[in-house]
Amino acid sequence: MEQTIRSDQPQWIPVFTGLSARQFGKLVAIVAGRGGQQTGAGRRWGLPLADRVLLVATYYRTNLTLRQIAPLFGVSKSAAGRIVDHLAPHLVLEPQSRRHRPDTVLIVDGTLAPTHDRNMSARSKNYRYSTNLQVAIDANTRLTVAVGDPLPGNRNDCRAYTDSGVDQQCAGAAVMADGGYQGNPEVIMPYRKPREGEPPLPQWKQDLNTVHRRIRARVEHCFAHMKSWKILRDCRRKQRGVWYAAAGIALMRNLTMVV
Repeated sequence: MEQTIRSDQPQWIPVFTGLSARQFGKLVAIVAGRGGQQTGAGRRWGLPLADRVLLVATYYRTNLTLRQIAPLFGVSKSAAGRIVDHLAPHLVLEPQSRRHRPDTVLIVDGTLAPTHDRNMSARSKNYRYSTNLQVAIDANTRLTVAVGDPLPGNRNDCRAYTDSGVDQQCAGAAVMADGGYQGNPEVIMPYRKPREGEPPLPQWKQDLNTVHRRIRARVEHCFAHMKSWKILRDCRRKQRGVWYAAAGIALMRNLTMVV
């Protein structure tokens, strides 16, 4: 009999999900609390909830195809697809539903995620069909607090900030970003370099830009961590599935930092 991956074998969890056994247990509890557990009548799932969550987390982490994932869990390709479709909405970072406190400082930036769905992607500066994902993190805790709706990869950040809805999830907080967010007066950006013939920036502005750069780098570290879940490097999900993957990875990343 071929060996399959199971959640009751803890050695598989960090290898295939990037989470410790404790963090994975918290993830399963979150999904169960959101209604991921099967209730009522109807055909039963062939795998228990923990194994189904493990399948989705492994799918995000490794970016194997469903045809490759299915044999690892002893299910058919179609069953693996149904599991991902069913659990993905339960395994996401919940959107911010209230205003942040005025003393909260967030950092926002966009990253390009290569995406196969041509209906929601566009050729971007990396010459691949990509989506622009706007992500906001807390500057102090470095936890992800918002993931905007995916937009075509040729959409610039200043427009994607509002079109993705991430601006509404940052409401009430001080928001830091790079110079690409011109046109959003509520966003704190570095002082622009003077044009040719203009006087140089005074030293105090240069010092502020240095501090701004150092703090804003935290969101770049966030992107590097999120993209260790390889589905964000070549996403085959379609339509809303792209956001489910990004928001699910944001939730798992947060668990690695607090649990």
